[in-house]
Amino acid sequence: MLKNSKSISYPIRINKYLALHNLATRRGADDLIRRKNVFINGKIAVLGDMVNEGDDVKIPRDIANRKYSYIAYNKPRGVITHSPQMNEKSIRDFLLNTHIFPMGRLDKDSEGLIILTDDGRITEKLLSPEYNHEKEYIVNVRTPLKPSFFKRMSEGVNIDGYRTKKCKISRINNFTFRIILTEGKKHQIRRMCGALGYAVADLKRIRIMNIRLGNLKPNKIRPIIGKELEEFLSLL
Repeated sequence: MLKNSKSISYPIRINKYLALHNLATRRGADDLIRRKNVFINGKIAVLGDMVNEGDDVKIPRDIANRKYSYIAYNKPRGVITHSPQMNEKSIRDFLLNTHIFPMGRLDKDSEGLIILTDDGRITEKLLSPEYNHEKEYIVNVRTPLKPSFFKRMSEGVNIDGYRTKKCKISRINNFTFRIILTEGKKHQIRRMCGALGYAVADLKRIRIMNIRLGNLKPNKIRPIIGKELEEFLSLL
């Protein structure tokens, strides 16, 4: 039996109820319902069913107790995160476990940390800018950095009519800087630099929240376990 939460406002749709109990995303909850794996007061739930306070909601024990995998992967340059074309190589070409998938993206010419998992419940909480989760990058540009660059970047840059959120940025040397974002628009750092007159030569993501790339070599993986995993999930 799933415990009711005082923070839930009833009645509530069954898919949202399951999502709030971290058993599935709403789409994943719909799949559980279609497969007749969800019961409300002893009856098989159907899509659109409402849950009232005090209702007895159950799912099979093996689903409720499912263990998920969380993996850190160092994506090399030239590897596609999603939807490869023609002869392009994607992350999935290098994975033995076909049930895990990348959370978020790094463009083909960028490298660094990607989190791989089979836990679709965390997708929105990890990727949505509403949650302000930090992602840290080391960036090299092709021309020397001017002092004004750092102030302008940190305050947000207009890219195609959208002003990016404020960010943290620091100088490493004349061509290299460190930047911490809490959002992830497509090619955001490259577009921000381009708007200020700089071309990116190399871009590496070295941290997502508390998960660090560290000494993980390109195209290698390591499990996220123990206290590192506990902190990661608690932050989500």
